[in-house]
Amino acid sequence: MKHATLGSFGRVSRLTLGGGGIGQGWGETSREEARETIKLAVDSGIDLLDTAPLYRNCEAIVGEVFAGRLPKGLRVTTKCGLGSPPPSEVAANLEQSLEASLKTMRLERVDIFFLHSNICPDDYVYAVKPDRQDLFATKWSLYVDAFIPTVERLKAEGKIGAWGITGSGLPRTIIRALRQTPRPAVVQAVTNLLDSAGGLRNYEEPAEPRAVIAAAKDEGIGVLGIRAVQAGALTSAIDRMLSPRHPESRDFERAAPYRVLCREWGQDPAIVAHRYALGMDGVDTLILGVKNRAELKQCLEAEALGPLDSTAVARIDALGLSAQAT
Repeated sequence: MKHATLGSFGRVSRLTLGGGGIGQGWGETSREEARETIKLAVDSGIDLLDTAPLYRNCEAIVGEVFAGRLPKGLRVTTKCGLGSPPPSEVAANLEQSLEASLKTMRLERVDIFFLHSNICPDDYVYAVKPDRQDLFATKWSLYVDAFIPTVERLKAEGKIGAWGITGSGLPRTIIRALRQTPRPAVVQAVTNLLDSAGGLRNYEEPAEPRAVIAAAKDEGIGVLGIRAVQAGALTSAIDRMLSPRHPESRDFERAAPYRVLCREWGQDPAIVAHRYALGMDGVDTLILGVKNRAELKQCLEAEALGPLDSTAVARIDALGLSAQAT
């Protein structure tokens, strides 16, 4: 397993095991299979696990596998979907979320604690579900005046090693947050050949994931790539029931020329998509959404093969599939 430097956080494996699939949120898998997938990931050299309370059973399964005794060198993240509560409740909500995650995983600290919400201007109105945006988006004033002081304190107390943000929200505000002092140590950014956040995008503006990644690198912030296969849209077939109108279904249809190209090459679309993402400039580690050992082995194969060469990348880019301008 190759490694890279994740900003100030330090050296990490090029692949990170994500918790969405492990927690049984990305299609059917058994608890036993999830446990075995974690073990295989660690045995294969993956040294970062990305968890969250939102990922259903993920944190409980991590607790079961390691019983509070992580292997040497293995690090763990978790998140809080803060939203926009009253300012007086921010610190308590963050601490309660963190304490619950630590208890579930049987740990005394986590290495990275993420804000698992969009960040938006105080007066911003989302195009999708504006009546619920206080549940999924954190207002800028809360981010600066309440979230940052709380996570800085938690870091000083030793309960977290570093803090970061999820960068799939409103691009201009994410970039503003990356330039705000204190800065996050890391950001999770959409990293796929479609440049699509799919169902994570609730705003009208174009998604600009590569601009987010570039801004992070300019500020020395580590980048964890997410959605390499865009929630299944860049695989041979989406393996869960979705409406034809769902953003991931629409992305799957848009990616049809990509699958044709992969057939021409005689290669699996999921492996090619991971290799493309691994080669994207500025991405330090790629978070995997796998739910079983078979999917994990595909990703391990992609990492062993390494990033695509420039000719293959150019062929894919020439398909004109990027959602950046849509």
